[in-house]
Amino acid sequence: MKLWQPLSAIALACLPSAACATREIPIAELQLQYGLPTSRTFEPSAGVRVHYTDEGRRGGRTLILVHGFAASVHAWRPWIDRLAGEYRLVAIDLPGHGLTQTPPGYRATIEGNAQLVEDLADHLGIDRFVLAGNSMGGAVSMAYAMEHSARLQGLVLVSPAGWPGQGGGAPGGFSILNNEAGRFLLKLMDPRIVVGGGLKSAYVEEALVTDAVVDRYAELAMGEGHRDVLLTQRSQPERPWTPASFATIRTPTLVMVGEKDALIPPVNGRALAHAIPDAYLVTYPEGGHLPMEQLPDQTVQHLLAFIRGLPPR
Repeated sequence: MKLWQPLSAIALACLPSAACATREIPIAELQLQYGLPTSRTFEPSAGVRVHYTDEGRRGGRTLILVHGFAASVHAWRPWIDRLAGEYRLVAIDLPGHGLTQTPPGYRATIEGNAQLVEDLADHLGIDRFVLAGNSMGGAVSMAYAMEHSARLQGLVLVSPAGWPGQGGGAPGGFSILNNEAGRFLLKLMDPRIVVGGGLKSAYVEEALVTDAVVDRYAELAMGEGHRDVLLTQRSQPERPWTPASFATIRTPTLVMVGEKDALIPPVNGRALAHAIPDAYLVTYPEGGHLPMEQLPDQTVQHLLAFIRGLPPR
């Protein structure tokens, strides 16, 4: 059976259903529900208002954290809660995600998102930092490292996308976005229809996929303009990467891989750790796609060992 056939059937079923018609939620409304005490914004270009959080101890190392597809700054809360006493932690919402606002017609790219990391560091006056990215955010972080290595003290890749042939798009339960019929459906249906299954695949431990987590993912996905950005974003670098591309990353790198990752094959993370010259690989036998949330104590332990082993600032 062709993929479009079951998708078309769902579309026809959804057309008469009010549950499938979803409104866009104003960012100001979402801010009331999902904003944090440490929420801030800056405007790197006209019409682009980037949401980020900034907390922790000044004077120590700074970590900038980049979430994965369909996620937000909330994905890093387990790390931030455990590290804020020792480090400064800045988490960014990429365009089409969280509480970041973009103008009509905005197109997100890996390179553009990497530039936003640079813009954020400039805005905050952060000269050097450790950059961490999960999934799609891992691809963004590698793109940044390839262009701005002098600014990086360390690179942390958590279940990273970007290995050639794997893609950087919407995996697993979110693969509905990887075809035209699926993208059409997303404009019709309540995101909860696909979010729950995708999150269960990502977290592995279904107990972590609470109603509140599903609501947060679904409602942020309905943020004003977000779906248009998600539907049109370019998930591959402008110049396709080859295995040799990663040899240009000269930053000390920690690669974290969950052996039960159902969204990005663990072998891809191992391949990246092998291809990056100064990379160290840690695997988690029970870990899924989001080990920083599923296994926060274990991942923080390895993260701290990595950071403390970096050259002095």
